[in-house]
Amino acid sequence: MGQEKQRVESILFSAGKPVSVQEIHQATDLSTRKIRKVLQELMDDYNVTRRDEVSMEIVRAGNKYAMQVKHEYADQSLVMAEPDLDASVLKTLSMIAFHQPVKQSDLRRMVGPKIYDHVDELVEMRLVHTKKMGSTELLTTTKRFPEYFGIESTKPKDIREFLAHKVMGKVTGAPQKDGEEP
Repeated sequence: MGQEKQRVESILFSAGKPVSVQEIHQATDLSTRKIRKVLQELMDDYNVTRRDEVSMEIVRAGNKYAMQVKHEYADQSLVMAEPDLDASVLKTLSMIAFHQPVKQSDLRRMVGPKIYDHVDELVEMRLVHTKKMGSTELLTTTKRFPEYFGIESTKPKDIREFLAHKVMGKVTGAPQKDGEEP
């Protein structure tokens, strides 16, 4: 099983995004049953057995899996990573995620006219979904949003709590998780 485990691990590491069992199957020709078993073993290895020895973790986001830097090391690694989103676009996305579902007209009043370009970019990245609502659009995050940010739930309430926890930890310097500093 060692080589199969290494093959799946290498896919999770190199993908740079959450991947489904089907995508792993297409890349490896391993059976989906074997892939699920290997994924569980890898999650046990990274998240339980070697938890204190490694800075990475394997998480499930919806029906996809990702290898990511643990939250306590994220600030350090972000210094080296190129951001995919401009800070102002990220702010718009955060507002959408926190207030969803939100009318684009209401968001414009909160953020300003630049949100139209931001929303177009976020829709193109498949992070935001729009639905016509009278003379405006209703904005929500897509299922890709929690995958992109490593959030374990797709429920708006859970996303709101995640964002509030992150923001409050940064603003107040409050402990992030289990008494650890941000």
